[in-house]
Amino acid sequence: MNGILVIDKPQNFTSFDVVAVVRKKFGTKKVGHGGTLDPMATGVLPIFIGNATKAVDLVCDKSKSYRAGFRLGLTSDTLDIWGDVSECEPKTISQSVLMSAMERFKGETEQIPPMYSALKVNGQKLCDLARKGVEVERKSRKITVSRLELLEFDGQEGIIEVDCSSGTYIRSLIDDIGKAAGTRAVMTSLVRTKSCGFGLEKCITADDLRTKSPEEIALYPVDFVLGGYKEIVLDEVQQRLYKNGARLDAERLSEKPPVETLLRICSDKGELLGVGKVSPENELISVKRFISEI
Repeated sequence: MNGILVIDKPQNFTSFDVVAVVRKKFGTKKVGHGGTLDPMATGVLPIFIGNATKAVDLVCDKSKSYRAGFRLGLTSDTLDIWGDVSECEPKTISQSVLMSAMERFKGETEQIPPMYSALKVNGQKLCDLARKGVEVERKSRKITVSRLELLEFDGQEGIIEVDCSSGTYIRSLIDDIGKAAGTRAVMTSLVRTKSCGFGLEKCITADDLRTKSPEEIALYPVDFVLGGYKEIVLDEVQQRLYKNGARLDAERLSEKPPVETLLRICSDKGELLGVGKVSPENELISVKRFISEI
C-alpha cells in the first residue's frame, strides 16, 4: 500500500509513536513522517507509507502553520509550560507593546534552536545533552515568518497564529517575543494546523486509525505533495525507456524544461512515474522513481 495518511496527532504521543502504530496497522516498515511534532503538541502529521516515503524530501510546500498559546512572566528550560518553570518580572504588558514586539519577528530572521530539540551537535541530540544538564552553543538559523497574528490577549495570556518556514521552533519564537516585549514567555499549547499542504480538515483522528481497517482508511496519492513541480509527459516509447532506467534526450521531449529544475514525470495517461530533472548534459535523469505505484 502506497500513499499519504494525515493524522491529527494527539497529546502525549511522539511522532515516532504514530509511525509505529501505522507500521503495525498497514503491515509495512516503509513509513515516515513529514515533520516532527513535540509530544505535547497536537495537529497535522502527514505519514508517508510505502513508496510514498520517497517523496518526504521532495514535498513542494514545506511551510508550516501553527496556533499556539502563551503566558507572559514565566520562563522554563524547555521554553514551554511542561518544563522546569520559574517566574520573572514584569508579568503584564499592554497589547500594543506585545504587538510591537511581534512585528520584529515577521519576515526573514535568525533563530537559535532550543536545547530541548532533536537537532544533533557532534552526533548527539541536543535534548539528550540538555537532560544531562549540558548546554552547548548553537548556531542561529534563518527562518521566515510570513504571518504572525495575535488572536487573543488578556495582558498575560494569549494565542497566536503563525505561518512559517520549515524548521521554525514556535517555543523559541514565543520566548524571543517575550524578551523583545521586556519580559519572558512560555508556550502553553501548540496545534499544527498545516503541514506539507495538508490542513486539519484532511486529518483522521487517532481513534479512526486505531479502530478502522486499512481498507477503510483513505490515503492521499503521493502526487498531492508534488503538484508544485512542472509536469513532463512521456510518450509510450519514452515511458518504456524511462522504466528501464535509461536517460532520455531532453531535446526529444514534447517541451524542453529548464536545466536542474525538478519535474513531475508522468505517463500520457496522467500516472506519476517519478521526479527528475534535465542535466547539464541535456539528459532527463531520474531523482526518485515511483513506477511501482502505477
